[in-house]
Amino acid sequence: MSTENKIYTNGHIMTVDDNNREVEAVGISGDRIISVGSLNKVQAEMPPETEGDVEVIDLQGKTMVPAFIDPHGHFPDPGFIDLYRADLASPPRGESTSLADVFRLVGEKVAQTPVGDWVMGAALDHTSLAEGRMPNRDELDEISTEHPIWVIHASGHCGSANSLALERQGISEDTQDILGGRFFRDAKGRLNGQIEGISAMAEMGDTHFLINSERFRDGFDACRAEYLRHGVTLAQNAWAPASLLEMFAEVAEQGDPGIDLVVLPIAEIEPGFSTTGLGAHWPDDTYIKLGPRKLFTDGSFQMRTAYLTEPFYTAQDGGTPDCGLPYVEREVLFSEIKKLHDLGFQIHTHSNGDAGSDMLLDALEAALLANPREDHRHTLIHGQVLRDDQLARMHKLGVTVSFFSAHIYYWGDKHYTDFLGPERANRISPAGSAERAGVRYTIHNDAAVTPTRPLHLMHCAVNRKTSSGRVLGEDQRISATSALRAHTIDAAWQVFQENERGSIEPGKLADFAILSDDPVARSDTLDQVKVVETIRRGKSVWKQG
Repeated sequence: MSTENKIYTNGHIMTVDDNNREVEAVGISGDRIISVGSLNKVQAEMPPETEGDVEVIDLQGKTMVPAFIDPHGHFPDPGFIDLYRADLASPPRGESTSLADVFRLVGEKVAQTPVGDWVMGAALDHTSLAEGRMPNRDELDEISTEHPIWVIHASGHCGSANSLALERQGISEDTQDILGGRFFRDAKGRLNGQIEGISAMAEMGDTHFLINSERFRDGFDACRAEYLRHGVTLAQNAWAPASLLEMFAEVAEQGDPGIDLVVLPIAEIEPGFSTTGLGAHWPDDTYIKLGPRKLFTDGSFQMRTAYLTEPFYTAQDGGTPDCGLPYVEREVLFSEIKKLHDLGFQIHTHSNGDAGSDMLLDALEAALLANPREDHRHTLIHGQVLRDDQLARMHKLGVTVSFFSAHIYYWGDKHYTDFLGPERANRISPAGSAERAGVRYTIHNDAAVTPTRPLHLMHCAVNRKTSSGRVLGEDQRISATSALRAHTIDAAWQVFQENERGSIEPGKLADFAILSDDPVARSDTLDQVKVVETIRRGKSVWKQG
């Protein structure tokens, strides 16, 4: 039987509603949930016209949860890496353990690329390489002087270029550092090819660098397949400049792209974008919706550009540890926050360090004092070292947070030994403290910084184990139920979509992930639970073979 009317039963159905109810059956018609409860109740509440035309699906004891929602990521960047870039990730994700590995992988991409065309490497993490540093210009020149080569860091906050890439981008020995960005030099003052900061990297820092419309759609399709395989039906692109927004609009105009999306325009293009530009003419009834506007206060921990109130634990170059740096002047941040708030937008702001978060909360408080607004849901992104006093302030201001909990696994050991030291490392991504302070939060992978793996991400937040097995901050653990809510209903709420998705309740979209096991019962081994089927808008869009 193939019908739009279905009843799912004989499994462990976790609704993630306000009471975290578990029910016997769920009935859907088309793309919507019709009824939730006992099997008899659901059968009785199916529309009369569906009588005799209902498919009963046996879950065979498996667990059904709402489909996962990505609260912060860069869709479809993972698809671009898969198709067009040398993947330079280190274990446990990739194979690069030394610069020799990096050079080999970049060289393989050069061999596949016509002379004169760009070669790009991605996902490089210098802190996981034996040499502990980025490649330099001369080393990349040894691979090729006939291809412009650009290798971007896993954080997305820095990269290294060869001489031809610098030339193509108009970067010369006379180029000066700018706010939030710098051009590294060797002992003789010559550019060494390393560039740090979004302002300095310019277009090379865009996730869609070297991507045209055709490549965008191919990358989109590849990334969609990955997300659906892991139970994600609402993705996000959290940094969309005008050129990328144009590509998303092209896809939106073509109908259902097979996944739903929230796209965050960058702050600097407002208000023009929304008053007279593309935003004013965004396709109606689209599956790709415009979301909050995006800002930055600082950089990354791996590059020691997160802006801290106390210095990093160690210095990368053996010098004196510093406190990182802001990516924006305080007055500019205040101005941008006020502009966006007064225009009525929700604001998402990347803020890794606690000094950056102090500055952000000051700006948000000033904007709210001048123009009070209920239920704004302004969101602090990452919040890796939020202090208890900051969380209390966030609760008072109504500010929410999305934690980069995957950092615990991928870089937790580095936080412990190098970035923050034992005391502060035990507080990274302090979801436990946020919960106690009454601050609503979500958790994210920030794909493609770390791959979109919802169950592994939940495992990170629940068990707080690094890749070596060290536990960071037992008091910051959250329950598996809280982690599930953070990746479903709370993630929907954080972008004002809680009435449409995020829980299994009548009237909402029929978006589900069917799991091999109960994630609450398996909280100690959440990373071993698998998605066996993904259902989007009432249709099975991926199923384990």
